[in-house]
Amino acid sequence: MLRPSPLLPVPGVSASAAAAPPGRAAIMRMFHGDVFLGEVDVFSIKPGPEGALPFPSNEIRISHLSPASERCPPLAILQTIAPFSVRCKLQARPLPPHPSLHRLYITCFNEYKSAVVVVGDEELHLVAMPSKVEKIPCFWCCSVRVGLYAASVGMLNLRCLAIVFDLDETLIVANTMRSFESRIEMLSRRMDIEDDPVRVAGMSAEIKRYIEDRELLKEFIDTDTVTDNGRIVGTQKEEVQPMPGVQERLVRPVIRLPERNAILTRINPEIRDTSVFVKLRPAWEDLRSYLTAKGRKRFEVYVCTMAERDYALEIWRLLDPEANLISLNNLSDRVVCVKAGSKKSLQHVFRDGGCHPKMAMVIDDRLQVWDEKDQHRVHVVPAYAPYYAPQAKMANAVPVLCVARNVACNVRGGFFREFDENLLKKVFELLYENELLDLPYAPDVGDYLVCEDPNFPQSNKDPAPIPEGMSGAEVEKRLNGRAYQADQKQISSSIRPPDDARVPIRGTLGSSNVQPNGGSMAIVPSLFVMVLQEIGRLCNSKVEFRSTVSTSKITQFSVEVLFSNEKIGNGIGKTRDEAQVQAAEKALQNLQSNYLSYVAPIAGVLNKDTSKSSRNGNGFLEDDLDSDGDTAMQEPSGSKSEQKDHSNVDRLPSVLSLIRELVRHDATPDISISDCLEDQHVVFRDQVRNPGSATNEEYHFQVELAGQILGNGIGVNKDFAKLQAAEDALRFLKTTTDPQIKKHLRPIRCSS
Repeated sequence: MLRPSPLLPVPGVSASAAAAPPGRAAIMRMFHGDVFLGEVDVFSIKPGPEGALPFPSNEIRISHLSPASERCPPLAILQTIAPFSVRCKLQARPLPPHPSLHRLYITCFNEYKSAVVVVGDEELHLVAMPSKVEKIPCFWCCSVRVGLYAASVGMLNLRCLAIVFDLDETLIVANTMRSFESRIEMLSRRMDIEDDPVRVAGMSAEIKRYIEDRELLKEFIDTDTVTDNGRIVGTQKEEVQPMPGVQERLVRPVIRLPERNAILTRINPEIRDTSVFVKLRPAWEDLRSYLTAKGRKRFEVYVCTMAERDYALEIWRLLDPEANLISLNNLSDRVVCVKAGSKKSLQHVFRDGGCHPKMAMVIDDRLQVWDEKDQHRVHVVPAYAPYYAPQAKMANAVPVLCVARNVACNVRGGFFREFDENLLKKVFELLYENELLDLPYAPDVGDYLVCEDPNFPQSNKDPAPIPEGMSGAEVEKRLNGRAYQADQKQISSSIRPPDDARVPIRGTLGSSNVQPNGGSMAIVPSLFVMVLQEIGRLCNSKVEFRSTVSTSKITQFSVEVLFSNEKIGNGIGKTRDEAQVQAAEKALQNLQSNYLSYVAPIAGVLNKDTSKSSRNGNGFLEDDLDSDGDTAMQEPSGSKSEQKDHSNVDRLPSVLSLIRELVRHDATPDISISDCLEDQHVVFRDQVRNPGSATNEEYHFQVELAGQILGNGIGVNKDFAKLQAAEDALRFLKTTTDPQIKKHLRPIRCSS
């Protein structure tokens, strides 16, 4: 993206015409280390005490330059992690000339660096800005917490966000002998007072499952073996890799039962009573693979739990045995244990400055345990209850962690789309003379968290399952070798109130429910949203909700509905949910009036097998961040996904035929011919891709008419990429109002 030259004047504006910024001015000497650079005028941004200049001793002493950024200018990074944090403006004094200051300015501007002044626990970043004034170095000074900028530069350049996982009842359920016995006892008491024979049968089956796993755990405690379906399985001695600074070597006995999705381990190898039976939530392997696909991270991973620390570290080791998600060097800082009864907070998770909360999402089974200011960034999943009617879980088309993966994919796509298309674009247009309010809105992960699982929250017709797993207190006592004395008070205190309170949104078609997925209660898909998603599924097209917040005095939320990246509806409301429902309703109205008549002949909606969808075989949505070349996870050869792609490619001739019908054959646009249509007017141009941007080969095509780009396509095979480009071009030709394009098109006849 082009931006103004740093030391060239804006055409038609003289140096005298460029007004100095308002506020108090002070003359200060600037140093880089001990090297004198020159004198600058420093202008405060705000009046009164708030406008006090941040530099101690009335001098500016630069300690270092920030890391170079590949594609994000420093102001864009600072606006993302510290919005509107401009403290003052600096302008070099015209006389005498200061060549060292000039060189610093050019280096910062061209290499996307900032000059950093450290004041206590704060970094002041001097950002080189283009100016209307000729040949005068100018800077904006922004403040940010120490270390945050350096961590964020890499994440934003790599298109990486942070994701924070809870452990118990979110990713796993762990039980000791005592917790097994407590749950069996509690269920037995419920059965004694239950009159409904169906519920009694369900509780009886649940008790049977508890007893079965309890017996396996007891055998593991007594003999270090288990008998699974008549097969005796012995322990494997797994060495726990020590963290930096820890010299003690630790070896744990572990039994892995992949058929049961279960692991038996011993938190303290010397104390058999610390043995636990761990059940892993289905689809964890797939979610883990997505987070580190192609050998690079889409998300930096953290853990925040109320469990005891040794227990939490062992559970995470079982979930990430090869330390691909969290390296051993980072493990101590990234597994955060919160005292039971305290609130979790992203500020505490990122206390070392590793990430800004706005760039982080949370996956947890409880909302209220999080600080209120972070709740809109929490994706709430149903508590994992493997012993409670597991057959009902298997009936869901998409596992909970697949939905979480889809949510993470959409959040990442929406965040960086806003970052690229809005924030970056506007930052490149800013000059030194602009005001603070000219800065663009910075994206927040919470803006893009929308639940897409129609099966959540669960029906409340049946009693809620007993909370699974052990409390941190139980593990702590057992690690210390103390007997665990449980009474009724302790058991009852472990039962948590449900977080899935349901609130009606508005009286429209059917009833709409919400789940507590953030401070503004992210919407569980209403009838409108579910219908839109079904239409997208049938048409192999992605339905996306994009939200923004107005910067006016009256806070309003705006939501746009995108269908295959085309806007088909929008809504405005006092809450994000209200705006989303309104946008979905308008989108359906627009689809009903004109969109389906256009999509049907292309996507073959009427003749399409409804079992085919835009998801891959695991129920995962495609990751559509073209900017960093992410593609969907690949399935084995001959899979359903491959067959689906083959059937899609078969549509290419029909799409090309529709394009030929639109383009005039008497037109003779001046173009170079590559891989093109028969009439030699529309060109498929194979695009050269940066070879370092991905490890797997991809094909890029763009369709051109008269030298103008009509559509783009990306795919792992040539025909599929060409099909995407052709469909993109056809959509453009159908809707374009560009006179330079329309002159090459035939008049469109309306069908009667």
